[in-house]
Amino acid sequence: MTYSQISLDKQDGLATLTLRQPEKLNAVSRKMIAEIKSAWEDIAADASVRAVLLTGEGRGFCAGADLADPERANDADSGAALDKFFNPVIRTMRGLPKPIVAAVNGVAAGVGMSFALASDIAIAAKSASFLQAFARIGLLPDGGSTWFLPRLVGEQRARALALLAPQIKAEQAKDWGLIWDVVEDAELMPKATELARRLADGPTLSLARIKEAMNRANGNDLAAQLDLERDFQRELGRSEDFREGVQAFLGKRKANFKGK
Repeated sequence: MTYSQISLDKQDGLATLTLRQPEKLNAVSRKMIAEIKSAWEDIAADASVRAVLLTGEGRGFCAGADLADPERANDADSGAALDKFFNPVIRTMRGLPKPIVAAVNGVAAGVGMSFALASDIAIAAKSASFLQAFARIGLLPDGGSTWFLPRLVGEQRARALALLAPQIKAEQAKDWGLIWDVVEDAELMPKATELARRLADGPTLSLARIKEAMNRANGNDLAAQLDLERDFQRELGRSEDFREGVQAFLGKRKANFKGK
């Protein structure tokens, strides 16, 4: 697909996906979500990609759905768009065997906040804010937010965020556990890129199994999770990256992981 509302750049194992409708604070039109879906499918299929950096151009990360989009106005079935575009994106992000870093550079509202929550590690600029805007227009949080929020911030805060739809600042989002860190605006992209690069250069199979184990923990009891850890550890213990990691540790040098 040729992209006009996003960009996808790949360099040395790191894919950078940027939402590019800055005049609309990167609000998601039907065209944009189709491009986003295609980009995630590309990333998932590309074995050379070992980590992903997700961000938005301009003053906003993503202001949610573009309510002025003519294609949306002509679609009476809001659930159909979730089935066709949004839900596959969230499923791909969570199931992707590659870590995702979200650099939240401005407002993350509606499904834009869901994109940040679906990432593995989210870093925000001090000027960024978060908003579950759905109740303000008579909808409910989607993009997996009704699943993510209680797990990240607890039941009471999750319900308040969804029912009252307050806009919270980045520092509060960090205090509540919604995101990993907050940095000065000018430091956001250098810090997020540095972190994403570290993951792209890391032990890819190990990172993939860590992500999968965390995902599956929600549906497992302790006994099942211990068995899963055993099976994954057995696999990782036979990997080239594990051997390299041990040799680097013993040799007091930086490991040169190959991702296998």
